[in-house]
Amino acid sequence: MSTILKTAAVAGAFAAALTAHASTAVADDMAKEKCFGVSLAGENDCAAGPGTTCAGTSKVDYQGNAWTLVDAGKCTMIELPAMADGTARMGSLEALERDLPMEG
Repeated sequence: MSTILKTAAVAGAFAAALTAHASTAVADDMAKEKCFGVSLAGENDCAAGPGTTCAGTSKVDYQGNAWTLVDAGKCTMIELPAMADGTARMGSLEALERDLPMEG
């Protein structure tokens, strides 16, 4: 096999590997959903309500208006500690009115 053909084969294999990796990364991103109320303070991915900018800006654990990306279909099944009054705490696909930081 000539050097040119070997080089082309190696380049083709490399390009195929990169394409496969990129496709997997896109599929992984597509298999995620925003889940509100499941992250610890300062560990949210984005949207932490008024007065915050984005990732890592939630002020309280399980802040209802802060979201984190989780595997699709898992959000409402994440086990969380109960609230102080014993009410169950669950993740949500929409912002929640619970566990918001006190203003002032």
